[in-house]
Amino acid sequence: MKVSQRVQNLEESATIAVGNKAAKMRAAGADVVIMGAGEPDFDTPAHIKAAALKALEAGETKYAKPASGIPALKQAVARKLQRENGLTYDPASQTLVTVGGKEALWLAFATVLDPGDEVIIPAPYWVSYPEQVKLCGGVPVIANASTQNDFKLTPAQLAAAVTPRTRALVFNSPSNPTGSAYSPAETDALAAVLEGRDILVFSDEIYDRLLFGGRAYKSWAAHSPHAYAHTLTFNAGSKTYAMTGWRIGYVAGPAELIAGMGKLQSQTTSGAATFTMHALAAALDGDQQCVEDMRAEFERRARHLHARLNDLPGVDCPEPMGAFYAFPDVSATFGKLGVQGSMAFASKLLDEALVAVVPGEAFGADNCVRFSFATSMAQIDKCCDRLEKFLA
Repeated sequence: MKVSQRVQNLEESATIAVGNKAAKMRAAGADVVIMGAGEPDFDTPAHIKAAALKALEAGETKYAKPASGIPALKQAVARKLQRENGLTYDPASQTLVTVGGKEALWLAFATVLDPGDEVIIPAPYWVSYPEQVKLCGGVPVIANASTQNDFKLTPAQLAAAVTPRTRALVFNSPSNPTGSAYSPAETDALAAVLEGRDILVFSDEIYDRLLFGGRAYKSWAAHSPHAYAHTLTFNAGSKTYAMTGWRIGYVAGPAELIAGMGKLQSQTTSGAATFTMHALAAALDGDQQCVEDMRAEFERRARHLHARLNDLPGVDCPEPMGAFYAFPDVSATFGKLGVQGSMAFASKLLDEALVAVVPGEAFGADNCVRFSFATSMAQIDKCCDRLEKFLA
């Protein structure tokens, strides 16, 4: 059966593909160490699940009204953004609740892009950014950040990527896949490049609460009134509250863009499940100690994995600054292993050492592979022990 050229041109999500292959191997009895997961290994905190159960028991099983998000959640989103990010939004007209953060991004691309519009995407990048841009008729313009700068784009690199066709920049900090994070000063320096230009910024802030070493966070929209007026700020319950399977996210920004995204949503998903909205409202307004507990454990794991990876021959791993990823350069091992590129490295590692990682090729960095430390310390050590033998 023929599928459209659009779908034929679409790349499958490498992170999902790796997870599926590793899961099949496990189901067949193989003791696979899965280091590719892009989700917390913790359970959703009890008070969040309790809010969902309460909503279900109260009959909150119909379409959300409005579809763009129940008022209780939109107000909670506005409070969160004011409290933690210093951003003021009207809950009714400037926020939209979505089926996870991924839908929010797709709605935004589909709302603002016309055929041929360019979107600057710093590399390494999350796998879905360029694919969503292409699906919406846009042209991904990849701006390669260097290992020497911790995979962070410089103002000069951003300025060089801008053309008369530039419609938007995608900004993600802390980063998936690298674990790098921009300081407030670095964010300001990038934002200054776009000051006065009619270029939108899609600021993916889904890991904003997961920073290490006491690092401070600054939202792109907080840079200036111009930045605020040209930024869509994306977030979700997924990473901060271990709610990946709930599929509940949100976006805030200019009212005219939010209205356009809401119109498109009304003809596609009709919005997120109502009971999940009550759960996320409880998460945003509730006790945040659960977030700090998870963040602290991620930081402990990050330090341990970083040290162990850098003890391995041919592995060069920058320090993870946030999120739950390490992104080492393993290209120095390719010759000894007889492989070319990260895909072959990851495949050989899975087949011979039973360790699943995501090849950096999927993120625009073929010398690297992504390790997720959203797993136990015991699994991290088992992974590194196997890597040591694999590379010996």
